Amino acid sequence: MKNNKIKKIMTIQSTYLESFLQITRNDFKLKINEVIKDDKIKEILNGGKHLRPLLGSISFKLCTGGNEPYDQYQRFLEGAICIELAHSASLVHDDIIDGDLYRRGEPSFYRKTSIGYAVLVGHKMLVLGLEITLANGKKFMELYINAWNEALKGQQSEVMFNSKKTSIGNFSNKSKLFGMYSKIIDLKTATLFSASCKVAALWTNASDEVVDLLAKYGREVGLAYQLADDLVDIKNGEMINSVIIPLLSRFEKNFPKNSNLNEKIMRDIIEKNSVQIKKIFIAEIKKHLMNAYKLSHSDILPNNQYKYFLQQLPEYIINKMLKEIKITI
Repeated sequence: MKNNKIKKIMTIQSTYLESFLQITRNDFKLKINEVIKDDKIKEILNGGKHLRPLLGSISFKLCTGGNEPYDQYQRFLEGAICIELAHSASLVHDDIIDGDLYRRGEPSFYRKTSIGYAVLVGHKMLVLGLEITLANGKKFMELYINAWNEALKGQQSEVMFNSKKTSIGNFSNKSKLFGMYSKIIDLKTATLFSASCKVAALWTNASDEVVDLLAKYGREVGLAYQLADDLVDIKNGEMINSVIIPLLSRFEKNFPKNSNLNEKIMRDIIEKNSVQIKKIFIAEIKKHLMNAYKLSHSDILPNNQYKYFLQQLPEYIINKMLKEIKITI
């Protein structure tokens, strides 16, 4: 009886969260259509999951208790657009760098247009984000620039790794190699998740303690998200050097001195070690989810319904992703 009651409460709470997320998505899309005039950029922005704005919105509402003036909420949405512009620009450029043919089940943007046009649109998105933050003050501009700079460092590290210009040696130091992968996803992905939470708190004039805690929380969610995303790709047979090479080095003692491995060899190693690979990723995902969980329960955060959303969201989005490969955390 007690278990059934707990399940019922959790179901109701999940419904509240889903309802909140849907309202936020609608608000965010309306803001995109109001602020962004370029139809191509609108198309790119409207095609995403909008996880960063959703995470930012919960952080924002947590700090205001949901009682903020309409104008303040609209300004927050503008700030959220800036982070999404930076993220989406990185995806447009990533697809060109990696030669990816598809994005979200459709031809990559550069294939719909051209490489040159896609590069320029990506740059234009970054400039738009900068213009919006500049109009709202120096601290927001600095946060945007710093976040993008960190994400760019992560992308550069990945490019160097995949081009074999990073010294990989003979893969004897496995923990160091996997640490390189962790550093890449920390910079490339987690930075923008962190910035989304941080900028949201800044809009509310929250204390430095709350701002820093939410930034750390966002980073943990971003790490868990990217690990889950990579696990889905691996299980679906996609080869990602910056993930696969560090991973496979854990299982094979005599790796060659470069990452130019035959795809069939990599697939065979993955298949042979699929159970262990799954365990590695799930353990890492759980670690970051637990870190986020602990941060979201901090006594320095206001106690309201949005604090519960903050606690529930990471597991919610991760399990939604992993459902594709029939895994539940």
